[in-house]
Amino acid sequence: MKKIYSDAATALDGLLFDGMHLCVGGFGLCGIPERLIDAIQADGVKDLTIASNNAGIDNEGLGKLLRSKQVKKMISSYVGENKEFERQYLSGELEVEFCPQGTLAERCRAGGAGIPGFYTKTGVGTQVADGKEVKSFDGEDYILERGIFADLCLIKGWKADKAGNLIFRKTARNFNAPMATAGKICVAEVEEIVEVGELDPDAIHLPSIYVKRLIDGSPYDKKIEFRMTRERETAS
Repeated sequence: MKKIYSDAATALDGLLFDGMHLCVGGFGLCGIPERLIDAIQADGVKDLTIASNNAGIDNEGLGKLLRSKQVKKMISSYVGENKEFERQYLSGELEVEFCPQGTLAERCRAGGAGIPGFYTKTGVGTQVADGKEVKSFDGEDYILERGIFADLCLIKGWKADKAGNLIFRKTARNFNAPMATAGKICVAEVEEIVEVGELDPDAIHLPSIYVKRLIDGSPYDKKIEFRMTRERETAS
């Protein structure tokens, strides 16, 4: 099976269709599959349902797909600083399913593990519990959350070998690991592809069996969501 593709558009060829459900890794601008997102924007596929921690920022990351009106529904834990996300939600243009952050990660992990649902205390007694089954265990109430399983998963890694074994870098591991398993097909972009055997087997975060298509998206321009500085202290 061919695993390495020349670019994002080629890697997504034949996988995109209107109304599809995607799981997209990343947190803010950290660990987002930006080359694959750009390719989806260029394709013009629409009415997308996307499960992702948030939608990037205005015109960066998934924010690009919001601007181009390709997203029908977001399953997210955080609106953040994305003003277009906020505007579309408040105006009724975008359907949003808010989900506690840990619950969202577990819903994706569960979907990837073949678990259709699980019970959690998170959200009990709040709007998160509205319309959901409540069950008592040992005198405590828990709500039923459904696992998430998408048509397509898009993730960003640091290094991969030519077989598709993949390593994430530090906090970029965030949602990428659970998202990678939670769909029929996982397409990954990485900063470097090396020969099989060059990666320490004990350092592999995602085995190659999960990665169906792979691209080298380098070079990347590191984008900063918030830049905070302080004046340099001088010796007295």
